[in-house]
Amino acid sequence: MFTGIIEEVGAVREADGGRLVIACRTVLEDTKPGDSIAVNGVDLTVVRREGETLSFDCMPETYRRSNLGELQPGDPVNLERSLTPTTRLSGHIVRGVVEATGRLMSMTPEGEAVLAVYSAPADILRHAVVKGPITIDGVSLTVIAKDAGSFTVSLVQYTQEHTNLLHRRPGDTVNLESDIIARYVDELLQERGA
Repeated sequence: MFTGIIEEVGAVREADGGRLVIACRTVLEDTKPGDSIAVNGVDLTVVRREGETLSFDCMPETYRRSNLGELQPGDPVNLERSLTPTTRLSGHIVRGVVEATGRLMSMTPEGEAVLAVYSAPADILRHAVVKGPITIDGVSLTVIAKDAGSFTVSLVQYTQEHTNLLHRRPGDTVNLESDIIARYVDELLQERGA
């Protein structure tokens, strides 16, 4: 599990045939093969650590459900190590299981913040609650508005400076993970109603 609080923005060194190699520094600390790292919100297992890089193998299902298949060398990626029993949960409960992708529709400055609007599939929007959490490319954010086809978040300065979200342009694909608690409640209510 993760918190959605990004530890560092790494850079893709290699993205080819199911292998992803990321250059990084902060998340290298105490990381060894077999550990989980969220890469743009996707829980991946470290298969190799060499110098200042981590290598991961990606399954076809990972590429179908996320934007990792679109990565090119040099692209920035959000990185977070998995929780430990003593970690504070500063964001929200993030599983690292990307449920769908959406697209950035617009970014509009609002004071020191930036309002970002994303299109999303109906299943994600069903579980997106205004003032509730959502994960975009691994970043824990709060939904501030939604309609039938999109939702809006406000990116504070810290998020702007410590994630790759401002590198995105309208039309870019982002990884989405809805709030697991909303999903559990919804499923339980559906089962009761059946």
